[in-house]
Amino acid sequence: MPSRTARVQAAVLRPSTAEQRIRVGRIEPDVDLAHLVDYFWWVRWDTPEPHEQEVVPRPVVHVSAELVAGEPRLLVNGVRPRMFSRRLEGQGQTIAAGFRPAGFRPFLRGDVGDLEGREATVADVLGVDDRAVAATVLASERPEDGAAVLAAWLRRLEPETDPKVEELATLVERAEEDTDLVRAEQLAEIAGTSLRTLQRRFHSHVGIGPKWVVQRFRLLDVVSAAHGEADVDWAGLAARLGYADQSHLIRAFTQLVGHPPAAYAKEA
Repeated sequence: MPSRTARVQAAVLRPSTAEQRIRVGRIEPDVDLAHLVDYFWWVRWDTPEPHEQEVVPRPVVHVSAELVAGEPRLLVNGVRPRMFSRRLEGQGQTIAAGFRPAGFRPFLRGDVGDLEGREATVADVLGVDDRAVAATVLASERPEDGAAVLAAWLRRLEPETDPKVEELATLVERAEEDTDLVRAEQLAEIAGTSLRTLQRRFHSHVGIGPKWVVQRFRLLDVVSAAHGEADVDWAGLAARLGYADQSHLIRAFTQLVGHPPAAYAKEA
């Protein structure tokens, strides 16, 4: 089964095409932010011809510095329930923070589920002017420097203490790494609570439901397998990941990506 890093990388579809057009980097946060921020990341591109980059979202909220109608802004990106694409053209960059599951809740101080599928400015979501810090982040000569500016800004927001963050982040990370977890009910059992209670906690802190989280991680396992060099035993993979049979795996993957996994593997 793929590593956690491989699952993160699997979110970028058609990687062989993507790496010809964009450069992606990431660094770990400093210790004082590591309980809330999973990583800082950036994308730089130089594409004379427009490039549509498709992405499979994970249960992660992002705050990204990018140009909006030519103006530097910080955008809050809630968990997107479906695959999405970004159109890249010319030269540009995005520098962002990817939060641990539930890690944005202490900054938002409200239900993260209300951000599901949304992209909005930090000014609209947090009531804090974001223009100056976004301009500084994007003007940084090195993306690592821009990430440091973004980290310093996050510290100034003084996130509240919330003991549920670590509990839920650990639970989601277990769902990501344990391929035997294939149903939301299993997560509720691990958490020692009812499924309904877990659903409420996921809405308020993670930003999307536990069923979606489990299913998405298992689908990312399939994407990661499709990105590998070896021929894949799709029927065997379906059995290992808890699908009723190969046809169920194919149906779920096709619904997400738009192509059956074998066809996508050849293309990717």
